[in-house]
Amino acid sequence: MPIIKSAKKAARQATKRTEHNASIKKDIKAAVKAFKAKPTAKALSKAQSEYDKAVKKDLLKKNTASRRKAQLAKIAKDAKVKLGK
Repeated sequence: MPIIKSAKKAARQATKRTEHNASIKKDIKAAVKAFKAKPTAKALSKAQSEYDKAVKKDLLKKNTASRRKAQLAKIAKDAKVKLGK
């Protein structure tokens, strides 16, 4: 256990951040799972949006999210999903 006041605060912050990051990752996994179960344009958009949010919050690197979004797009293309316009 930390003894110094600043170390105690750092430990509290780390715990909060870990929980927050875990919830974002859980949202990503749920969106991707929903998309893979039933590929639709709306589900694809939701999954890609979750990746974008993770990048914005520095949880994932930009290229990692881009690669994963491209993989989802490939799945959508193979499933002949019509992207709305």
